[in-house]
Formats: sequence, structure tokens, C-alpha cells
Amino acid sequence: MAFLREGNSADRPAQCLDQAVALPRDLVKVRSLFISDVHLGTRGCQAERLIDFLRHHDAETVYLVGDIVDGWYLRSSWYWPSAHNAVVQELVELARHGKRLVYVAGNHDEFVRDYVGSTFGGVEVVEHAIHRGIDGRDYLVVHGDHFDLVVRHARWLALLGDFGYRTALASNVWLNWIRSRFGLAYWSFSSWAKLRVKNAVNHIGRFEEVLSLEARRHDAEGVICGHIHHAAMHDEFGIRYINTGDWVESCTGVVEHQDGRFEIIRWAEARPRQMSGEASVVPFARAVA
Repeated sequence: MAFLREGNSADRPAQCLDQAVALPRDLVKVRSLFISDVHLGTRGCQAERLIDFLRHHDAETVYLVGDIVDGWYLRSSWYWPSAHNAVVQELVELARHGKRLVYVAGNHDEFVRDYVGSTFGGVEVVEHAIHRGIDGRDYLVVHGDHFDLVVRHARWLALLGDFGYRTALASNVWLNWIRSRFGLAYWSFSSWAKLRVKNAVNHIGRFEEVLSLEARRHDAEGVICGHIHHAAMHDEFGIRYINTGDWVESCTGVVEHQDGRFEIIRWAEARPRQMSGEASVVPFARAVA
């Protein structure tokens, strides 16, 4: 199992972005950026929002915290529109311009685990990593599927649940296409339904506790993970727990600011109008075609 401990970023050569690339005026410079559960290859993936998010945040290090590509879905039904390819190109460009990219393998992109310990085009592939924050804490960075009992011991149940989940996500696309026509903000039906099921709420709480214990086992003071599509940040178990959320429901990512402060960015709320109409990379109407 490959394990990465972050080195001193000062040892890496500083490279500037190509001046020919038009950068947004409200570009935010951050130290680190964490995203997970993009699920490229599925109709629920909100690739255009992710591209917009990446272009508005200039990070020294980008952690891809698992389930970036959905191999489960692609094996049964191939779906790869131009917007999904654009996400890959955007990440490749970041690495080409000297940004550090760390790919932490997840369960939907478990094929990546065959390449753990390798580096491709400037992208480091790992099972998990330790991120040293400016606040002096060590953070275990891991997708989290190893600590989900359903995924580990009842794979058939996880696949069945994944089918039902994708059905709910499909309803998100149509519902929000209609909402955008009335000038309403993005809203996730699947997320709303999930958090109102008692067992799901209990599962999230147990998952957070187990991940906090795993961080402590690695002598870390925090954990940054994904997997359950529920962005959160708290210290309830004596460990700083941070979940990056996802890019199919909540459209959330986590940034570490230059002052060491971590923040969950909810991009669908931060830029609802700009991304709700025809200005999107791929409008909702074409994304579901």
C-alpha cells in the first residue's frame, strides 16, 4: 500500500501559469484544494460547475480524493461527453503548469489502485497521504471506502444501492433544468432525501467516527475524506474531520487558505446564476441527451 507524506512545497520549482490563459478576475489563491466524488462518466456529474470552480481557485496542491472517474458505471454503460473530457484536460493543464496533483484512489475508480506509487504526467497516484497543514496539524487524506462496511463486506448491496442512487441523481438533472428556467438556484433532491432517512444519518455519524479513529491511528490530528457525498467539518471526535462532499449533488470542495484556515466551498450556492443557464460548458438539456 503506497503511502505519501507531503514534503516541503518550497523544494518544488515555482512555475507561473501561461500568461496567454485568461484567468477570472475573482481568482482566489489558496494553498491546497481538495475535491472528491466527481464521478466522471455518469450523467449526474456536474462537470461544468467543477471546471468553473477550478478556474476560480489557484492552488499550489490539488488533492483528488477518490471517485474522480466512475469505473463502475462506465463498465455497464459508456458515457463520456465533451465536458467530462474538459475536466481531465483542466487537471492535466494544472499539472503541466507546475501545480502538484495527488490522486487518492477510491472505490468507483478502484482501477487506479493498480498504479499506486506511480506518477503520470505530474499526477501522483497514492492509496492515502498525509497533508501537513499550515496550522501544524497532520491530516490523513483518504477516500474512505475501506471504512464503509457495506462496500467492504457486501459489494452486491453497494452496487444495488449505487443503481438506486444514480436514478435519484438523474431526477436531479431534470429537476434543476426546470428550476433554472424559472431562475431558481440548484437543489439536490437525492441529497435532501438521503439526509431524511434515519439509517443514512446514523451511517454518516458512524463513518465520521471510524475515520477519526483511523486518523488517530496514523498519528494525525485530522482527516480529509470523501465517499459519502456529505460535506462536513467538525471536531466532534477529538479529531478535525473534513469531508469534501461531491460534484454530483452538492458541488462542494475544500480549500486551505494561505492563513491555514480550511473552508468548505459550496459552488452551486456561490455561483448559482452564472452556472444555471446557457453559459454552462454543457447545458443540462444536452447533458441528459
